[in-house]
Amino acid sequence: MATALTDLSHYDPKGVPDGTGMRIALVVAEWNEEITHSLAEAARRTLLHHGVAEADLRIERVPGSYELAPAANLLIQAEQPDAVICVGSVIRGETPHFEYVCQATAQGIMDVNLRTGVPTIFCVLTDETIQQARDRSGGKHGNKGVDCAVAALKMAALRRRLRG
Repeated sequence: MATALTDLSHYDPKGVPDGTGMRIALVVAEWNEEITHSLAEAARRTLLHHGVAEADLRIERVPGSYELAPAANLLIQAEQPDAVICVGSVIRGETPHFEYVCQATAQGIMDVNLRTGVPTIFCVLTDETIQQARDRSGGKHGNKGVDCAVAALKMAALRRRLRG
């Protein structure tokens, strides 16, 4: 398991760019709300800790992970944020639905990244069980929302630097 002995929330704060003046959007799936709420809240707290103003955070909810990419695309068109964090949780069930949703979600988020140039961060847990999701959203492996907020700040800073 990739996260065995790994704390997803561990990072060196000195290596994180100052988020002052950055506008960050979070698109949060309602499906598996226990998990997505915890991921989104950890991301929000991390962004605030690194200087992003509460007024510069936009949080939108969508029905499920499949809808994350289209919503991110709409937010980018409407508001031109510095980064978007797509927060979701897909837990394997008894049908191939898991594979279809995971593949479409990952590809959709990557497509938004490449087409718009706005960092669109994949904060979607794809787990076998609800316990694995809990372990990665505030449990024994920390919270992936923290890691994704740090990624959003780093990618937004990179984009700003490269754009001049």
